[in-house]
Amino acid sequence: MFDKFPRTNIPDYFPSWGEYENFIKLLIKTNCIDNAKKIWWDIRPHPFFNTIEFRVCDIPMRADETIALAALIQATVAKLYKLHTANQGFRLYRRALLMENKWRASRYGMQGKLIDFGKQTEVPAKDLILEYLDFVDDVADELDSREELNYIHTMLDRGSGADRQLQVYQETGDLKKVVDYIIEETEAGLAEEEPVAVRKVG
Repeated sequence: MFDKFPRTNIPDYFPSWGEYENFIKLLIKTNCIDNAKKIWWDIRPHPFFNTIEFRVCDIPMRADETIALAALIQATVAKLYKLHTANQGFRLYRRALLMENKWRASRYGMQGKLIDFGKQTEVPAKDLILEYLDFVDDVADELDSREELNYIHTMLDRGSGADRQLQVYQETGDLKKVVDYIIEETEAGLAEEEPVAVRKVG
């Protein structure tokens, strides 16, 4: 449903910051938006803070999965920055091609195949994820995030949250059991002690 809105999904490529700013100014001038917060791309420069906002991730069920994805995103930015400062680049593919893989990921998950556009062939999604981990490996120790990145191997072994929810439903045929499983997974690995705000004093 959200795809029906404008300025969503994967953004176009902007060769420079100036071209991106001109795009935003044009939208504001023509009353399409009143500020850049109305840009809802999967990834965008934050309109008010000097950061990049990654909005593509769905909500993982486990805290460990969220941390692993955050570590992968951080490592990706660090690796691309490292290439940039060495006057090196990375392949750029058309938005339409990236959308093909995004649809495949949504439809088939980690059990499906994605397109390796460099090799022009389909490959198992898990193989591409392992290749992705190799790509960012040289910045993992600098970021002190190797342990968090390694958890992605656990995610590949266990399947995504969507995979696991489907498995529970296939085994039980009961949506309430799926909800119970989501609650159980959400609580997994969280501290057992009471939050500070609700501890009894005295």
